[in-house]
Amino acid sequence: MTEQIAIPTLRPTMRMLSDDQIKEIHHTSLDILARTGIVMKNARARQLLLDAGAWESGGRVMIPSHLVMDAIAAAPSRIPLHNRLGELTMPLEAGKVFFGPGSDCIFTLDVETGERRKATAADIQNIARLCDGLQQIDFTMSMGNPSDVPAMDIYLHEFISMIRGSVKPTCYTANNRADMEDIYAIACAEAGGETALRERPFLILYAESISPLLYPDESVDKLLFCAEKGIPVTYPPSPNTGGGGPITLAGALALGNAECLAGLVLTQLVRRGTPFLYGMNTAALDMKSAIVSYGAPEWPTGMAAWSDIARFYDLPIWGAAGATDSKVVDAQAGAEAAISIMTAFLTRCNLVHDVGYIEYGTTSAMEMLVVCDEIIRDVRFVMDGVEVGERTLAREAIHRANPGGGFLADDHTLKNWKWAQWRPDLISRTRYDTWVEKGSLDMTARANARARKILAEHEVAPLSAAAEDAIAEVLAKRAA
Repeated sequence: MTEQIAIPTLRPTMRMLSDDQIKEIHHTSLDILARTGIVMKNARARQLLLDAGAWESGGRVMIPSHLVMDAIAAAPSRIPLHNRLGELTMPLEAGKVFFGPGSDCIFTLDVETGERRKATAADIQNIARLCDGLQQIDFTMSMGNPSDVPAMDIYLHEFISMIRGSVKPTCYTANNRADMEDIYAIACAEAGGETALRERPFLILYAESISPLLYPDESVDKLLFCAEKGIPVTYPPSPNTGGGGPITLAGALALGNAECLAGLVLTQLVRRGTPFLYGMNTAALDMKSAIVSYGAPEWPTGMAAWSDIARFYDLPIWGAAGATDSKVVDAQAGAEAAISIMTAFLTRCNLVHDVGYIEYGTTSAMEMLVVCDEIIRDVRFVMDGVEVGERTLAREAIHRANPGGGFLADDHTLKNWKWAQWRPDLISRTRYDTWVEKGSLDMTARANARARKILAEHEVAPLSAAAEDAIAEVLAKRAA
């Protein structure tokens, strides 16, 4: 009998920063907060900081390093996100990577006509339903600002459309505290109460400060609301290189780290242990076109770097991948998406958003979501590494093989082929004649067909009656 082999599988990872580089960025960020300071427009937050030991000079609030380090120590290293059925589906913790779309696109590519048009509330619900039906998409974001609802209520309608369209965890945005209160009321109704929602959260807020170093009143108010309720929040700044941040990536990282840590401090001053997702956005402001580039290599490079910093702080990590600057779903879109998705896996970023963005985040495309679903599944196979053990070394199969005869009909192949090889869903491996017989469809056309099939056939568990009643009450109040 051969000796049984049990060897742990090595799964590939990458680091962008050395320990010394991380510490240098960290100390620079502490210096920014203590010596340069932030502009805090929210009166309550400013007082919280001053009461805790910060000071004010020249209209700026200076945050001492001990407040920052205390907040880092207080924040949890794990955020257990559930779906709205109460099932733990997204534990944001070391080593776990989850993907989902982005928010607030102005336009969408109509999945039926291909027309680029303004997004509607129905589009947002349909995109959520598509995300619900795609196995590699783990959470939802709105992917649009609906043009067919009152302008001041767009974020409320986005949230309603998302939770009607999918049971998966929701990353939502809001306009102000009134939005936060109404969204919270609906979420509590669906979860079964405030305690149940806090114990099994299915939503996380996405809000931002304004780089460099500006903290608007309403933005901070949303952050404070989440801390009061114990609801998970992410507060990533956007120190895009050459725009909101220095042209150099190291400078953008130091600034973005400082800005993110200031948000962390506020949450922990309101409620120690508030779940906080660390991260930033470091896209490049293109010097020629003046767009913020979603396909630029600065973004995945920055993501790898801030992931190293997050692990230094032992905080769960926010990231971005699966987006493109291309105006259509083409080879450029696939290349830019694949590079960023691979980087997100290698860096073990926990919550990775913006999957499905085209046109530098201006437009959503269902076909792009479907293509990225396949890319994620493909890269996940690579990330699982190479299993080395008795069943994979195939010693007996090799012993049985006739030289030059191959393994196609061997029992080992018949027993293991279904799991041992990656099999595509969307990528075509058919012979040319077969491809022609099936319509000569390129990958974008196949993605369109798959998106339409999911929308036609996939069923989503409905909201509870209590949640629908809460929605009706909120909308009636808004209409009054």
